[in-house]
Amino acid sequence: MKLSVCIPTFNEQKNIHLPLASTIDIADEIVIIDGGSTDKTREIAASYGPKVKIYQVDNPANFLVNKQRAIEKARGEWILQLDADEALSPKLKEEIAKLLNLQFDIRASNFSGYLIPRKNWFLGRYLMKGGVYPDYVLRLYKREGAYFELKNVHENVIIKSKVKSQKSKIGYFKNPILHNADPTFKRYLLRWNRYNTFDARQLLEEKEKPCLPCYFIGKPLVTFLSIYIRHKGFMDGWQGLVWAFFSAIRYWGVYLRHHKLKVKNEKFRV
Repeated sequence: MKLSVCIPTFNEQKNIHLPLASTIDIADEIVIIDGGSTDKTREIAASYGPKVKIYQVDNPANFLVNKQRAIEKARGEWILQLDADEALSPKLKEEIAKLLNLQFDIRASNFSGYLIPRKNWFLGRYLMKGGVYPDYVLRLYKREGAYFELKNVHENVIIKSKVKSQKSKIGYFKNPILHNADPTFKRYLLRWNRYNTFDARQLLEEKEKPCLPCYFIGKPLVTFLSIYIRHKGFMDGWQGLVWAFFSAIRYWGVYLRHHKLKVKNEKFRV
């Protein structure tokens, strides 16, 4: 097999058609690790035919665990990793197809993976400023030697080089993945809360005590000015303002969740 598309899912019946429809004709297999969806995610995925292989597992707080499970189930020489709310743009699909069709010999290539730009949809538009685009993500890579450390929910896959003294060589694609991240504010808040809670738990596990002035004044102010002014987030209209504001105050959420979890743990120990 040349290409395995790997997708983790959990209650994604509204989105799962995006990665499936845009990859079904170039993939040799599509590996779905489903975290116990209670909607029609698995049924919709199965309707795309025998290329789609679905494995039902638990739904861990760090969803990268299911991305790692997908790597372990995949059989392709190359892995294309997508989220359930992502699709290949038509031109990106052409780029990947050319690579896989051996217009140059992919197996003889020195590249172990490719960084792909990503357009993030936010409340009615793609964010193109504020440091959000091109948002390069490592999504096409050789299966051999690829793994997630599973330390941070925001981490990219790691590709271990066959030669210990050398780093894996990474290339770039020109055309983007289309990320239907936040079509509604409700969905955005769900994701915002989930990431904040995960980061708070990580601070607690690492026994780090967040500084109150830093998390309520310093970090939010620096973040807002960086996104909205330095990286010209204001050019993305009112969506750019909302993005900058909530990216800044996420530190409030992390601090408050950390405090709540800490109090809860102390009561449990008593």
